[in-house]
Amino acid sequence: MKTRAAISRGTGKDWEVTELELDPPKVGEVLIRFVASGLCHSDEHIRTGDLTPRFPIVGGHEGSGVIEDVGPGVTRLKAGDHIICSFLPVCGHCRWCSTGKSNLCDLGATILDGCLPDGTYRFHTAEGEDVGGMCMLGTFSEYATVSEMSCVKIDDDVPLDKVALIGCGVPTGWGSAVHAAAVEPGDTIAIYGIGGIGINSVQGAALAGARNVVAIDPLANKREAAEQLGATHSCATAGEAALLIHELTRGVMADKAIVTAGVVTTEIITDAFNTIRKGGTVVVTGLADLTSNNIQLNSSMLTLMEKRIQGSLFGSGDPFHDIPRMVELYRSGDLKLDELITTTYTLDDINQGYQDMLDGKNIRGLILHGSA
Repeated sequence: MKTRAAISRGTGKDWEVTELELDPPKVGEVLIRFVASGLCHSDEHIRTGDLTPRFPIVGGHEGSGVIEDVGPGVTRLKAGDHIICSFLPVCGHCRWCSTGKSNLCDLGATILDGCLPDGTYRFHTAEGEDVGGMCMLGTFSEYATVSEMSCVKIDDDVPLDKVALIGCGVPTGWGSAVHAAAVEPGDTIAIYGIGGIGINSVQGAALAGARNVVAIDPLANKREAAEQLGATHSCATAGEAALLIHELTRGVMADKAIVTAGVVTTEIITDAFNTIRKGGTVVVTGLADLTSNNIQLNSSMLTLMEKRIQGSLFGSGDPFHDIPRMVELYRSGDLKLDELITTTYTLDDINQGYQDMLDGKNIRGLILHGSA
């Protein structure tokens, strides 16, 4: 069948909307009609070169939709099921899955290649060139054939145009606070960068009972959004935040800091490290150029104050556990999704959507492919 999709042909190039050929599902695979796809910063990292996948590639790794068909051997899903895609596939039996760390599943090692678990591709150009799918998905396509290991079934009455964000940004941010930082009631938390992930770290820290949640971002609209969704304070600069946290904690400083900036820099890491207390933790969730080293810290302070630097992928959670939990928190009103979506776009407007993100206009942008 044919599908319209936004593809990247190389570093520095804008998204190109084109028509592709799409293969039907093979063993263990499903055909999805996507309803919505989030405009996550990770796909922008492809354009800038911070991430270098195999090109060409269909972008998009946050998506929700409806199962149109299933391949042989698929038993968990059937045509008509509503699903959220996890940007990390979960095999369920590798060393990491079997020890409770499914966010590190071995299948995730090839998500930038864009092939499915059998090493082949389902998207193709009219000339027969194989096209990958970002994170084995490619949610910037109206339809996609993906592994069932990337699909989490949800109830039919959940609004697909909102819960697409639960495929990546929401659990990544929420889990960075709840799982990786292990926020406890009464904690003081500093969050650096209030974009699609940082705003959900704010929600996670607030739901976990933090006494002080300090959101740090140079843009006033993002600080305002953070305060609406759980931040007790906000600051435009790291320097202001350090002074405020010193005052709030009577000199003890923050229990944990979470770095969710769109592009992580040495300066941000250093600011976060200097703002946490003895025995505190810096959680690094944001990305930067994979080929460059960008953490430079005083090792004596690391030793003498027993501070920790902790990386976090998918919020250090379990996609097949946390995605349904996020849905239930949304349904109960404890987790806000509608408020995160600043602007919706058509597939043809994808480059404008990313420009709006870079200009700081959006908390989250969302592509709507069609209705459920």
